[in-house]
Order: sequence, then C-alpha cells, then structure tokens
Amino acid sequence: MGRCARGSIVNETDETVVDFMRHGEPVGGRRYRGHGIDDPLSPLGWEQMRGAVGEHCQWDQIISSPLRRCRLFAAELAARHALPLAVDSEFREIGMGGWEGRSHQEIRTFESERFAAFKRDPVAVRPPGGESLEPFQRRIVAAYERQVAAYPGRRLLIVCHAGVIRAVLGHALGARPERWYRLQIGHATISRIRVDRFGISSIAIQASIVD
Repeated sequence: MGRCARGSIVNETDETVVDFMRHGEPVGGRRYRGHGIDDPLSPLGWEQMRGAVGEHCQWDQIISSPLRRCRLFAAELAARHALPLAVDSEFREIGMGGWEGRSHQEIRTFESERFAAFKRDPVAVRPPGGESLEPFQRRIVAAYERQVAAYPGRRLLIVCHAGVIRAVLGHALGARPERWYRLQIGHATISRIRVDRFGISSIAIQASIVD
C-alpha cells in the first residue's frame, strides 16, 4: 500500500479492506463516554492518532463516527490526502446512560453493587438507561455491512470507538457479546478485516484480552 495519489489507491485484488481505528485520548481523561458525551481529543489524543497513521495514506475512503473525538481527526486526515470523507451516525459509541461522563472510580464508590454486577455480567447488567449490547451490535453490524457493500474492492478507514470495534470483531469472529466485551481496544489502535467474494478472509486485531 503506497502513498495516496489524488485520493485513489489501486487495489490489485478484489478484496475490500476495512480498517477500524479507535480515537485517541479525549479531553477529561478516563471516564465512561458513550454517544452522550462529545469530548474532543486531548493534545495527547491528537498525537496518538497522527503517530498511528504517520505520513503515508493506506486508504481511498474515510468514514467516521459523528462524535468529535473521531470526526475531527478523520476530517484532518481526509483533507491532508484529498480523500473523500463520509460521516455515518450509526458508528456512534454505545450509550452508557446514567454513567456518561462519570469516572470508573466514582461509579465503583457510589454504585458499588451495580458496578460489581456490571463487571460480572455486562450483557445482563447495563448502566441505568444504557444501550443493550445485542441491539447495539445489530446497529453496528448493519452499518458495517452497508459500507462494505457500498465500496467493494476498496480500502476503507473507519474512525470510531472501542465499543464499535468490539461489536464488529465479535460479529466477524462469531463471538457473543459476553466474550467480545472482554477485548481491550487501545487508543489509536487499528484492527483490520479483509473481505473477498466468499466473505471475511482474514482478521488482524490490534487489541489485548482483559483478564
């Protein structure tokens, strides 16, 4: 994969390559952020994302979550390489309800029983008013499949969130939410799915498993 030339890369195979990039660190540090919190990237977050992609462009279409921690970097990258940018609202992060904007320590202290139950079973126990995992995964997978169908044989970068990436990888691996929820997706990491005419041909996950 080489440097972009006038916003286009020649793909010599019929594969569609989809890279999912998590945003960098947002302003405000570590806390629960779903689609109800729209913090921008911190200076470190910008550094993480710019460092992850470097000076070379590997894509010919960029797609982004509408939230600023994704969208602003996606717009910068698209402008730098004269690439088309699409914002897809379906790639927004999972809703965390009443825990939005609150730190893990705060929840652990003031809602200790619910927090412990959530950690034991995040499928059955969600934050108050939060989005359930299975409907969330259906939303994300529908958006992913729609984008793959729209850009056959292309190289796509989807700038999004840890929950979004877990949902897609869980779908690709045939794993239920209680298993894919354990994937730890770091800031500015990139996971890749290759799709050919027979379906998913390979998966490369830049993540670690939480014990």
